[in-house]
Amino acid sequence: MTRIIGRTIGRIGLLILFFIAYQLVSLLLINATNTAAKAPLVSSEFLLYTTIAGSLLLVGFMLLYRRQLRGENPRQFGFTTLTFKRVALFIAYFAAMLGVQLLWEQLIIHHILPSPQNQTMIEQAVNKLPLWNNFYDVFAAPIFEEFIFRGFFFNYFFNRKTKRTAILGILVSGLIFGFLHTLDFSVSTLLYSSLGWILAGAYLYFKDLRYPIGLHVLNNFLSII
Repeated sequence: MTRIIGRTIGRIGLLILFFIAYQLVSLLLINATNTAAKAPLVSSEFLLYTTIAGSLLLVGFMLLYRRQLRGENPRQFGFTTLTFKRVALFIAYFAAMLGVQLLWEQLIIHHILPSPQNQTMIEQAVNKLPLWNNFYDVFAAPIFEEFIFRGFFFNYFFNRKTKRTAILGILVSGLIFGFLHTLDFSVSTLLYSSLGWILAGAYLYFKDLRYPIGLHVLNNFLSII
C-alpha cells in the first residue's frame, strides 16, 4: 500500500513538472510577444529560446511516451492503422467539438456568458506577434497538452482496462483540462472541460495520441479564422 501511494505521489509530481515545463516555454513566448514592439532584438532572442526549449520539451515528451508504451500498457495505446471507419469517427468527434464551440459562441454573443479570459489573452498576444502566436496556439500547444492531459495522464493513473476506469479517467482528465484553462470553477470551465472530455474519449477509442492531437489542432485552427 505504501509503495502504491509513493508511486502515485511521484507520478503526480511528474505530471505537475511536465505542466510547469510547458508553461515555461509559453512564458518565453509571452516575453517575446511583450517585447516585440519596443525591443525587437530582445524579442528575437526570446523567440530563439522558445524554439530551443519547445523542441527539447517535445523530444523529451516523445521519448518518454514511447518508453511508456513499451512498458506497462494494458490498453494497447500506440500507433494504429488509418481506416475509413476511423476517418468517419474522427469527423464525428470533430463535429462534437464544433458543436460545443458553436454553443459557446452563441452564449457569448447573447451575453449569457462572458468571453473567457484565456481566450482574450490569446487574442491580445496574437495581435502583438501574429505569426509566432498563431503557430504556437494551433500546433505546439495542442501537442504539448495532449501529451500531458491524455498520454501521460491516462498511462499514469487510469491505465486499467475497465469501463469504470475509462469513464472516471475521461471525467477527471476533462475537468483538469478545463480548470487549468480558466483557473476557476465556472461555466467557462465546464465548456473547456467538455472539449477535454471529447479529446479524452477520442484517445481511449482510437488508442492513438495522434487522433486527439489532430482534433485539438483543428479546433484551435478554427478558433483563429
